[in-house]
Amino acid sequence: MKSRLKELTNRSNGWGYAKRKQKLKEYIRGWIGYYHLADMKRFLLDTDEWLRRRIRMCIWKSWKKSKTKVANLIKCGIGKYKAWEWGNTRKGYWRIADSPILKVAINKDSLRKAGYPTLMGSYLEWYPK
Repeated sequence: MKSRLKELTNRSNGWGYAKRKQKLKEYIRGWIGYYHLADMKRFLLDTDEWLRRRIRMCIWKSWKKSKTKVANLIKCGIGKYKAWEWGNTRKGYWRIADSPILKVAINKDSLRKAGYPTLMGSYLEWYPK
């Protein structure tokens, strides 16, 4: 499952936000539908955390230029100096996706509002407890 999610959140596949969301929704719904009888809450919570980091990595890559990164970080509520500092960093996409600044800017609630699916949310639809 994790390798398939990795393919769907590959940062170089050229998909836009809408297509990535749709593919993730389809795969997660099918996977949870098949395995929903298993008790796997801890596994899903850990995998959700990893998936959010992958999505943040894709979003960070799609912003491309430093100017765009700084502007979008400011829109997400980060201070100007911190936004400039992190927007001009030379660290890699995967490392930045786990940074405290990006975790605050692109948090769980903002991803849910944007329409990104979660494993735990789909599991709770099948098995509400």
